[in-house]
Formats: sequence, C-alpha cells, structure tokens
Amino acid sequence: MTMAAHDSSARWKTFFLEAKETEIFTLLSKQSNTPTLEVPFHELEAFDPDFAEDILQFPREILNTGKGTIRQICRERGEDLDVILRVGELPRDSRRTLREIGSADIEKLRSSDVQVIKISEIKPRMHIAVFQCEACGVSQEMVQNNERELLEPIRCPPTDQGGCGATAGRGGATRFNLVFNVSKLINNQWIEIQELPESVDSGAQPGRAKVLLEGDLVNKHLPGQRIVANMIPVVYSEILKNKKTPMFDIIYHLISSEHESVPFTEIKITDEEQEQILAVSKREDLLKLMQNSIAPSIYATGVMNFVKRSLALQLFGGVSRKNKDGTRTRGDIHILLMGDPGVAKSQLLTYVSELSPRGKFASGGGVSGAGLTAAAVRDTFADGRFALEAGVLPLSDRGLAAIDEFDKISKEDRSVMHPAMEQQRIDISKGGITASLPSRCAIIAAANPEKGRFSKRGANTSVIRSFSETGLPPPLASRFDIIWMMRDEVKAENDEMIAQHILRSRTRGVPEALIDEQVEMDPTKDDDDKVFDTGVDNSDHLTPSFLRKYIAFAKRNFHPNINKDVMAMILEYYVQERQSFGRQDQDEGEANVVPITARALEALIRLTEAHARMFLRNDAIAEDAKVALAVFKHWREESGIEDESEYSGHSVKQRNTSTIVNQIVRDICAENNNVATINSIYNRALVKKIDERTVDDIIQKLRMNGTLYSQKNDEYSFV
Repeated sequence: MTMAAHDSSARWKTFFLEAKETEIFTLLSKQSNTPTLEVPFHELEAFDPDFAEDILQFPREILNTGKGTIRQICRERGEDLDVILRVGELPRDSRRTLREIGSADIEKLRSSDVQVIKISEIKPRMHIAVFQCEACGVSQEMVQNNERELLEPIRCPPTDQGGCGATAGRGGATRFNLVFNVSKLINNQWIEIQELPESVDSGAQPGRAKVLLEGDLVNKHLPGQRIVANMIPVVYSEILKNKKTPMFDIIYHLISSEHESVPFTEIKITDEEQEQILAVSKREDLLKLMQNSIAPSIYATGVMNFVKRSLALQLFGGVSRKNKDGTRTRGDIHILLMGDPGVAKSQLLTYVSELSPRGKFASGGGVSGAGLTAAAVRDTFADGRFALEAGVLPLSDRGLAAIDEFDKISKEDRSVMHPAMEQQRIDISKGGITASLPSRCAIIAAANPEKGRFSKRGANTSVIRSFSETGLPPPLASRFDIIWMMRDEVKAENDEMIAQHILRSRTRGVPEALIDEQVEMDPTKDDDDKVFDTGVDNSDHLTPSFLRKYIAFAKRNFHPNINKDVMAMILEYYVQERQSFGRQDQDEGEANVVPITARALEALIRLTEAHARMFLRNDAIAEDAKVALAVFKHWREESGIEDESEYSGHSVKQRNTSTIVNQIVRDICAENNNVATINSIYNRALVKKIDERTVDDIIQKLRMNGTLYSQKNDEYSFV
C-alpha cells in the first residue's frame, strides 16, 4: 500500500472540503432517506492521480476510510449521517469481462459491461451492529463487512476504556446481546449478471456472477437492463460437508453502476468507419445493396426479394415516441414469415438475429411463455424465495428477437406475446412478485402449417385463411406489420437458378474440420475489416460486421420526422383502401382489396421512418414513403389479404352490400331534404342487383345502431 493510501483520511478530507462542499450541504439537508455521495473517478484523478490509482488497488480500505471521513465531517456540522460513498465512471483500463476476472483481480475495483438477468427480493442487512455486555452493560459497535456471517465481539473493552474486560464464549465470564434499536440496518439485494452476448465467442458459455447491492442501488436494476457495473470481487471458501475447502467462490460487491444513456454504445465505430458509413449512405442503389446484404447465401427470386427488403427495413426500424399524455407508440417493426418447409425461413431468422446489434434467437419447440417473457424462479441467492428472471424478449430490449417454429408454442404461452408486441412491456405477477419489464424489440417469427404444407387456393389466397392453417390465433395477425406468404412453387427457371446458387455456395465454403485444425482460416473472420464482399453470384454486398456498425450508427444518431407532404401520401393511400369496398372480383364476386386498419397505418409510418433512417436522414421525404407503400402494397396484394375483419363473421360481399345500401340512402337523402322512401331505395338497389329482403335487413341494422331514424312509415333519415 502506497503512502497515498496510508494517508487516505487526510486526502479524503481535503478532497471533500475543496470539491464536494455543495454535495455535503445537500446531504446535511436530509433530502434523501439513503444519503449517498457520488464521486466520478476523473475528479479524484485530477485531484491526486496516485490516490485515485490506490482506490482501484485497495478499494475496500480506502472507501471505508472515506465513509468514516464524510461521517466525521457531518458530525462536526451537527448531523450524524451514515453516508454511502460511491465511486463511478472508472477508466477503461480497469474494465474486464466476467470471464477475465481472476485471482489477480480479487479485492480490486473493476468494471464490466454486463446485462442483468435476475433480481432477488429486498432484505435488510445489519450494517453496524451494537452489542451490550451482560456483565457491565457497556456497549460496543462492530462494522459488519461480511454479509454471510454476523461478527460478534469476543471481549469486553478493558477497564481503562469503560468496560470490564470479560471474555465471551464457552467458559467466559460474560456474553454479548445484540441491541436492535440502536444497530443500523441497510437494504440489501442480490442480482445475477451475465456478459453481453456480442462479447461472447460463438459456442462459448457467457460468464455469470452474483452481485450484492446495498443502499440506494436496490430496486434500480431490472432484468434485461445493460449496465456498466463497478464492483469489487471478493472470495469465500466453498463449504463441503460443513467444512471449508481450498476452493473459493467469487461474488461481487457493487460499488456503483452506470445505466445506458445512448443505445448501442457497445459497438465501437472509429472515425474512419464513420466516413465509410457516410459514403455508403450516399449510394443511389443503397436499398438494393442492403437487400442483397441480408443472407446473401439465400438466392432471391419472386417474393424473396421483397422479404429481404422488409427485413432490411426491420433492422433499421422506425422511431419510438412518447406523448404528453404518457402513451407510447412503438417504432419496432414486427414481421411474420409463413411458408412451406424448405423455403429458408429459419436461415433468414438466424442470419437476422446474428446481424442485429442486439439479437436473440429462440425456437418455439423449446421455449415457454416464461422463457419468452419472464419467470419467477426459486431464489438461489439465499433462502429459496422467488426471484425474477428475464426471458428472451426483455433480454432483447432495444434489439431484435427471432422466434422460429412460432406455431409450436402452446396457446397459453402465445397469449403473453400480445402485450409484449404492442405495448412492448411485460407485466409479471408471479410468486408474489409484481413487476413491469421493457421489451422494446422488433420481432421476426416463422410459422409452418399444421398439415405440413399450405393448401393451394389460387394466386390470391387470403393471408388470414393461410394464417388459420398455422393454428395461430387471428388477433396475433394484426400485431404483425408485415406477413409474408412464402410458397414452395415449382417453376423450372427459378428452380434451376436456385440449384446452381446452392451448388456454388457449397463448393465455395471452407470445411469446418480444417478450420478447427487451423489448416484454413475462418472465412467469417476475414470480413471484420472489409466493407464490401462478393457473393457467389458475383453481386456486391456489405459484410456483416460493417452492416452491424452501419445499423448501430443509424439507430444511434438518426430519428426521422415525417412532414406534412409525406404524411399526406400515406393518408391518401390509407383513405383509398378504407373506401375500397365497392371493388368487385369478377370471378368470385368479392372484393380484391379489403380496407386496412389503424394498425396498418402505423406500420406504414414505421416503414417510412426505417427507409429514411437507412439513408441517414432526419427528415423523411417522398421517396421514403413510396418505398414503404410499395413494400406494404406488395405483401397485401401478393396474398390478397382480407384483414382481421375477415374473422368478424361477415363476408366481404356482405360488408360491400351494406356499404352500397348505405351510400344509396345517403344519395337519396341528399336529393330530397334528408328523406329517403323505401321504394326509392328498392329501385336503386335493384340496379346494383341487391334484393328487397337484403335491403330490409340492412335498413333494420342501420336503425338499430342509431344511424337512421324513421318519422313516418317507409321514410328514413340520417341522424
């Protein structure tokens, strides 16, 4: 220990009086139940570099001295406060991953980028215990630094210090009683942390650790949150058959933490890479380039081109906003891929989850509702109470969750997806725990039909009809912004091109055995410093590492707004579709296009914002809206969607007939001072091939819902 550490009390006092006078005044005003003094490390370093370095090497002793010093200063000013001293914003050279922390870091102050995955209940812990000697009644304080064992005195102070000097224990002259009313307790909570997924090598087990929180840090962390944890690793001997062993467990004492203020800070972008990103954003063929960069090993034909385009827009996402009334509108885009087996759905999901800066992958066959949202599990920290553990969606917060085999999830487990997709919040009430966890993530899901392959009903098969073949509930469909129907259709020209592409990809790959034996280099590692790569079809695409940085840069710095002109384009399309009841299909006698809902309008806005963000624009332009409308129109027209109104119990033809009759009554009322006779309605309806009985039924429904009223028999007016 250096001279600076030995003289820590005097150095702390000088620092507090010179640099923290205002904060000390605030502490003395008792504005907080848990008085805390936070000290950024750079302030200590500017005050005394040697002293700051000693805090990293001997944190427990020096921080305890600092607590005693600030307590003494408060006493001198008339207040006895047990102040918590926290040092944060540690330098980069003190940062370690959990797997890197070893014996050399024990009892040192270290920081780590981690994700909270589990939290326990809050329990009080005795911080300063006061014991009273039974023989003489003298009390003495004992600081409890060991959270696993209550330390008791073994001897009363000698007579010259006011005690009797008697010893405790078997055969001793006295014993010591704990005085609760003067002892000091502090709130205590355990959390479990895990390394960030992107920092873990493929196939490696992410490091996990138990962390002790005290004082003002309790209830400040939720499962799924990403934090920089500044903590002290301490060791305790493992207990085997009630005996200590030479093996030790590492637990951590949290000194301070910094929550993420700017998203995607874990992805480092150099100035050179930023210039490359800006240069790529100015390319005229950027959208096609992004499209080709999504799973380039999958050959794109037909609808696959639009699927890849929509996935590229999903990775960039729209803008989430908070309103003055407290409501929130999501910016994340949800996509569902329905298709026959073997159309590369799973491969797309895997690629997108790995490409997203914060992507998680789960398979429906091996995930439950608790695994998707959160679970109340038995607390392994202490006495077996329940603790809250985050699932896939909270851990994907501000990222993307890919769920394969979506149809294999049970009905009860799927129901938890509804609020998680729209409100992007998970409310948990399990095991006596009530909590809300954020799940602000985009969702891409893949579903297969129950009978192996989707039935064929022609080119314009309704998405909802096909959706029902997956066994998924219809309300779930409205929560997806885009639903793609991917059929395995036999087309000779496409089949030959796909087969050639697959064969070229197979011959181009490097055998894994040679990579494991270090005979050949891993081809994925060769792209880390490259911007472009060439696929097997000789087309250029962005490397995954550069695309990941491009997405993170765009989402971090650009939040597009939609002006009135762009909004007018979207509104015009929405209104036209809502008024499209009258279009008739010559073959089936039903409308080709069914009006869209308000959720679809929000989806159009999100797609427009995503395209603007892709081009690094803070203001959306008409071109952004055109692309969004093109993608949206394609998936609707490709599938002939009949939105959620299809399962309302009324066919498209019935809804169209009702609209026609309603318009007939309006026209007649406009011509005759808001009066329409039943005969005039019959005559005009006959021209539209609508019989009198149907007209009577519709008129009756309009009267019952308060749209029409009748002053005289067979005469109707609008309310």
